[in-house]
Amino acid sequence: MLQFIGSIKQHPARVSVAGYAATITIGALLLMQPWSYTDERHPITALDAAFTATSATCVTGLAVRSTGGDYSWFGQMVILVLIQVGGVGIMTVTTYLAFQLGSRLGLRQRAIITETLGAGEHADIRWVLGRVLRLTLLFEGGGALLLFVRFLFDLAPHDALWHAVFHSVSAFCNAGFALYDDSFVRYQGDWMVNLTLMLLIITGGIGYPVIIDLNRNWQDSWRDRWDALSLHSKLMLVGTGVLLVFGAVMFLVLEWDGVLRGMSFPRRLLVACFHSTTCRTAGFNTIDVGALTSAMLFLSILLMAVGAGPCSAGGGFKVSTLAILALRVWTSFRGQRQIQVSRRMIAETAVARAIATASGFTAVAIVSLTVLLVVTPVGQAHSVSGGDFMDKAFEVVSALGTVGLSTGITPNLNGVAQFIMILLMFIGRLGPISAFIALSRSERKQAIEYAQEEPLIG
Repeated sequence: MLQFIGSIKQHPARVSVAGYAATITIGALLLMQPWSYTDERHPITALDAAFTATSATCVTGLAVRSTGGDYSWFGQMVILVLIQVGGVGIMTVTTYLAFQLGSRLGLRQRAIITETLGAGEHADIRWVLGRVLRLTLLFEGGGALLLFVRFLFDLAPHDALWHAVFHSVSAFCNAGFALYDDSFVRYQGDWMVNLTLMLLIITGGIGYPVIIDLNRNWQDSWRDRWDALSLHSKLMLVGTGVLLVFGAVMFLVLEWDGVLRGMSFPRRLLVACFHSTTCRTAGFNTIDVGALTSAMLFLSILLMAVGAGPCSAGGGFKVSTLAILALRVWTSFRGQRQIQVSRRMIAETAVARAIATASGFTAVAIVSLTVLLVVTPVGQAHSVSGGDFMDKAFEVVSALGTVGLSTGITPNLNGVAQFIMILLMFIGRLGPISAFIALSRSERKQAIEYAQEEPLIG
């Protein structure tokens, strides 16, 4: 025990990992209590509670039990608290505790955190964390107000308020938990609900560094505002816009005669935009995901793998990572060695981290999918099993990217498969934390440096 405490003090970022694990454990224990579920004949089992607590804390949204039907108001409140802690805990509670446990944290580590959170190198960490909390309350409160006004037409005032708060927090944290079994299919053509949720999802997924950077330069003119933004903010804004438009256009093309059949053009456009947005690791849906074509499912897998932005409530290997990789490929194609964009040069160390991040995500997804296919055999040939492979690949990336979308197989997974999904959600949420831990360690100098040699590539 003393060694564990000493390890945390030596590497204070590890408190984040311990914090997430402790939160999941406490949440699972609370969800198992009789006052957390509605039907005593169908209690919440330990596995169901662990799966739900992990999904909520890791802001994923995959569910094996009905959030609105199987859980009481107390159980739903536990899920909401887990979502809120998991969504902003990485930037607030865990970082603050890391400083408390590691009071002797060096200037290099403090600079890394403040820069990561979108502040200057000399900014006070408590001021930065306070700004993060205020922005969170501002966006969630505004979203809840808009949803409350809309839900008043369908629900009693107290129910409308609860539904508005729950779904606003769930959307901003990119959690994807809904109090309706069909998610938001019932509001498929409702512009107010859809636009509010999309705004919350995009804002929560773009990352606090970008939000703080935009807020800091808000008073300037449009041209000066763009020039004053950091390179990270520019990559995130452009990358996010391109992915959102690309996803929506491809959805219209691939599903025009599919799930969009019979809809008016405005509704088709709204559904396409919402699906493209929710693939940013939000997890809500206004259409039956299992009814999508294989082409759209595969494209959704790619969008879910990319996910949102660093230091956000979203998962995936991040938009900025994809942007750096694309720039690296384009630079190499043009025969140039250095990546230059927006009058800035991207360091090769950033490229190396981007490659490692994307490769690690892909490796974990491939291994997990292989294991999932082994532990959940269908007992039929591939020609007979149909879309089993696509369903499980979709499920794996959805869990690892902390998305929450599903083709409908989640409740039917066996215990071993559910345990695998729990691990994937946990690993997916801890991606940014793992990077922080790696950066917090002091560099070791190798005693011997060998001559360089370049293997053949391609």
